[in-house]
Amino acid sequence: MPQTPSTARTTPTPPAAPPAGDPTGGARAWLVWGIGVGVYFLAMFHRNSLGAAALEAQERFDAGPALLSLLPMLQLLVYVLLQVPTGLLADRVGPRVSLIAGAVLMALGVAIFALAPSIEAAVAGRVLIGMGDAVTFLNVIRLAALWFPRSRYALVSGLTGVAGGLGQAASVAPLSFVLRGIGWTGAFLSFSAVTVVMALLVLLVVRDRPSGRRTEPVQAPVPALQSIAEALRTRGPRLGLAHHAAIMPPYTMLGVLWGYPFLVEGMGYAPAVAGTLLSGIGAAVLWISPLIGVAVGRRPAVRRPLATGLVSLFVLGWLTLVGWPGGLPPTGLVLAVLVVSAAGAVIAPALSFDFARDGLPAERTGVASGLVNMSGFLTTVIVTVAAGIILEAGAGFQAAFVPVTVTTALAGGTLLTLLWRRAPSDAAE
Repeated sequence: MPQTPSTARTTPTPPAAPPAGDPTGGARAWLVWGIGVGVYFLAMFHRNSLGAAALEAQERFDAGPALLSLLPMLQLLVYVLLQVPTGLLADRVGPRVSLIAGAVLMALGVAIFALAPSIEAAVAGRVLIGMGDAVTFLNVIRLAALWFPRSRYALVSGLTGVAGGLGQAASVAPLSFVLRGIGWTGAFLSFSAVTVVMALLVLLVVRDRPSGRRTEPVQAPVPALQSIAEALRTRGPRLGLAHHAAIMPPYTMLGVLWGYPFLVEGMGYAPAVAGTLLSGIGAAVLWISPLIGVAVGRRPAVRRPLATGLVSLFVLGWLTLVGWPGGLPPTGLVLAVLVVSAAGAVIAPALSFDFARDGLPAERTGVASGLVNMSGFLTTVIVTVAAGIILEAGAGFQAAFVPVTVTTALAGGTLLTLLWRRAPSDAAE
């Protein structure tokens, strides 16, 4: 019958579809990711909450600054050490179960911290918070890989970083207000309850992948060492490791511990001005991450020049800061280094984790993401502790910042070597 060819001729051509097996995104994907990123927001809130409660904690636990400083450092160390194990867990049980477990651990840890009668109990609570925190980010990134098309991954990774930055900012003024209003126990128990509610939302709303989307044929789980080896020999994750180790630590080190003392004691700023400046710089650059995510999603080739320019600015800026003859550089130059460092820390998730997606199926990105995250945070711990040791020995901030300058230069050199030793026509670029 003539109807068949006629029908074939008049059927509209469907829009270009994502690659085979690529999820399509949509409103449901944004909802699932939104619930997951809500858990990450709370993880960042809990991670940084001790800063706003430091004075109350000293009085409550009768602890000096040195002993109290062990709480955030121990929590961060737990976070770093668990990155690869939680990546393996994410690849085996999926993001939904992992996020529920992370939220429950954080809620339990916050509750113990709220009721802790001693510094030992407070340490136990912070360790549990660190364990739950360690599970969270990687699994929000996994949700992005499993629910969104590859072209949106950098954007969603960048927005995830923005949500974390907002959670960090919310841990200061709002927590201080609640502490003054209802006291230590009431404030932390309230935030523990909020975290439980978020765990329930994950249970009710989040699924590991869109309904009807089939994954690869069921296979036996890849052994842990094999998963790690696969990630380390794949170019994409290696790029992510080098990029995160070069770009993420400098401003994170300043934000975690040494930025405020540097601005007050090194640069001579008033305490109020130093605090406002650090917070203002951090907030002012948050918009860059989703912008970079959109650009990378549309044109993946921009990653190479963008990463090259960024790491070159980092190395040049920090070498200038520590090598300026006769003391610190002029104030304008120091502030420029801080702004570039803050912008790089915001950009880091969008680029580092997008690099790490290259060459691996979405279902096996957990270990690669864990290694990338670990590279940035482990470097941060090393340079933060090294700066403290140098300052304790009586040296100034220029000497104290030599370790972070060295790690940035080494990781940056590794990144540039990996980026440019292949032909520009490389499909990964």
